[in-house]
Amino acid sequence: MLLQLSAEFDLQSDVVPWLLAQGPAAALDIFEKSAANPYIVNVERNGKIIYTWKGSGRNTCIGLYDPLNKQNEHLYTFEKDLHIISCSINNEKTLLVAVSFLQSTKEERVNQLLQPVSKCLTLVIEIHPVNNVRVLKAVDTCIRVQFLYPVANRNPFPESHLLLISEDKYIEQFHIHVVTEDHHKVVIQNSGQLPRDRVADDLIWAQWDMTEQRLFYIVPKESRNILKCVQFYPDENFNLILEAPLDISLRDTGLKFVNFGYDYSQDQEMEPRSLNLQVFTSKTGEDARINMLHKSSIQSPFKSAVWDCCSGRTFTVRINECSLMQFLWNSKLDSDRLAALHCALLHVRNTTDLEMQIIQWISENLSTCYTFNPLQEFIIASLYWTMCPETSKLDKLLPYTSLLYWNGIIPGITCITDIISLPELKVHNCKGFWEKLTLNLECVKYAEPHLHYNNNVLRREWYKLLSDEKAEERRTTTYLRNIFENAKKVLSNLAAWNLEERLVPLFQEEDYQQQLLIGLMVAQLKDHLMRHLQYVGKMKIDQIALDYVSKLLDLICRIMEAVWRKYSLQSCVLCLDERGSVAEFSAFHIMSRILEAANGMCMPLPPGFHTLHTGLGVRCLPLHTLLHYIDNGVLQLTETCATKLLKDLDNTEKNEKLKFSIFTRLPEAIGHKVSQLWNHPVNSNFIARNSVKLLLDKLRKRQHNRPVVDRLSVHVEFLPLNYLVDMLAEVEDQGLNPFEEEDNVNAKFVEETALKHTMMLLGL
Repeated sequence: MLLQLSAEFDLQSDVVPWLLAQGPAAALDIFEKSAANPYIVNVERNGKIIYTWKGSGRNTCIGLYDPLNKQNEHLYTFEKDLHIISCSINNEKTLLVAVSFLQSTKEERVNQLLQPVSKCLTLVIEIHPVNNVRVLKAVDTCIRVQFLYPVANRNPFPESHLLLISEDKYIEQFHIHVVTEDHHKVVIQNSGQLPRDRVADDLIWAQWDMTEQRLFYIVPKESRNILKCVQFYPDENFNLILEAPLDISLRDTGLKFVNFGYDYSQDQEMEPRSLNLQVFTSKTGEDARINMLHKSSIQSPFKSAVWDCCSGRTFTVRINECSLMQFLWNSKLDSDRLAALHCALLHVRNTTDLEMQIIQWISENLSTCYTFNPLQEFIIASLYWTMCPETSKLDKLLPYTSLLYWNGIIPGITCITDIISLPELKVHNCKGFWEKLTLNLECVKYAEPHLHYNNNVLRREWYKLLSDEKAEERRTTTYLRNIFENAKKVLSNLAAWNLEERLVPLFQEEDYQQQLLIGLMVAQLKDHLMRHLQYVGKMKIDQIALDYVSKLLDLICRIMEAVWRKYSLQSCVLCLDERGSVAEFSAFHIMSRILEAANGMCMPLPPGFHTLHTGLGVRCLPLHTLLHYIDNGVLQLTETCATKLLKDLDNTEKNEKLKFSIFTRLPEAIGHKVSQLWNHPVNSNFIARNSVKLLLDKLRKRQHNRPVVDRLSVHVEFLPLNYLVDMLAEVEDQGLNPFEEEDNVNAKFVEETALKHTMMLLGL
């Protein structure tokens, strides 16, 4: 079962012991075993629970339970046997309870036929302290009552507002102004009739949205039924904000109430054909079939809460983490896996243990998901659910999935984009929920997928900058300076978050390509957000972009940390003169898939990733496979890795072959830096060849034509070499030697190296 219920309140354990400990007037009549003794009448927006019970002498009592401090409070006692059908207390809990009750049972009314007594009486009672009682309604039809609550926390309000919903098919709002007397007594100020507003007439169905303080109701018309929505505000104002026609046939079988408390007798007498309709107002849903609860008497007063009216218990509802992960492990369809993964990241996020479990699943299912890359989906979705709560509208601007299209994920389902006619909605006041609804409809109408940040432009610009670097055609200094300044800030964030020592031995090295990609991603994300978040300041947008890229790199580091823990790898720096273990090979494989996922989405990698990846490759792969990975770009050679390779490995025949193979594949800039670390003829030959190449390139550019000067102390009778050495000496004379800062790298060095190499080839 994916839903997990945690009991927050139970009448039998949280109320009954307290009742038994009260005095005679409020004590529970333990001889009464009816279903109504005691039972919950209402749950208010702040979570406080109103309940009723029969006290000694068949008195009818009303109490309040506060879930925050786990305390009960006796509010009021009627010294007669009544049936409470509705009750509500204002937010301040300072003055009154609105009570609607049946005055007597059916048997008692038979004996009172000659007495003109109304069936239902609705009262407002001052309870701070208990004082006056005001009659609101005395009618023969049932009444529901509900105090309005402010959506946000605020100071005590001098006026309370009460909704009164009648089975005579109308809704009114009463305004009750209170004052303080004798420094503590709170009383109703109005001496005459309470001011009221007519909210709705001729309705056949009504639903209360406790969280957003909205009233939905349906009014029948000649041609069709109309669904309307009224928004109530902290002051006395309310507005009709929505009218929508319903193309469904509704029979008038009596007024049906949804989320207006609970009357157990009415629930038992309800006809099976009565109107079964509900507007879903919560983005989390919570109309699930929960096997352990009574299906017909479940209400959801507010988000992630369930009230089982029959048993008198309330629960908080959350996703069962164990069941969800079990479902993820057991699922065979990619659609089920994708849904479970997103569900875990959305509803049970911010737990390290769950994150470890998800990474564990990913590491063992990298090759079993055919329609999506689990690493890409985990990274993108995690960033989305982490970043979106920070600023409104970010959910429309950041990618939530690595998939461009959903086609093929769910068998038999094909998704296409089409412009459809919107329902005939009359939206009168676009605030809050309806403002967002309008925005969502506009996003769908005007190519919503294109609003999400896309990495295609990032990839093209990154490749262009790398190409310009190779061609020595750098962009303007200011443009690149800003990019690298962005990268510096991101890496600073990453270092500040990682104060604890990590298991993964990542070298804190400078990687030009990755720093370029990091800074460029920040810059393009800033531009993307600036186009669509005009109301957000530049500093806020800069921070969002920096946080997004920083958290991306941190997430990749956490994935690698989880892998290191899984395979019990050491935190020490890898030595390249030893062969890798099976665990290291598994880690190397996962790092290769991380690299694949990052390349596919054009995502940067944390500093030191390529060095560690290549180091594991040297330890775990045979030489021909290692070189194949390097030649195909799977492994990228870094200066740190090359330096470590030359220092750690001795000059055995096998190691020389490895060094030479790596050395000849080094990028030119790295080759120059590490060439002096390897004292070997092969390296000398490499340096000589490189020196010749650079000198001749510079000679061709300068196009000088001067007579050759003999610079060598011993002239070797080998004309091609003589000519080459004389030419190099001439170039050196012009001050073009690129190795002039390095000792002994000159024309004479080239001549000696060439002769040694020739003698080796000839076997002399």
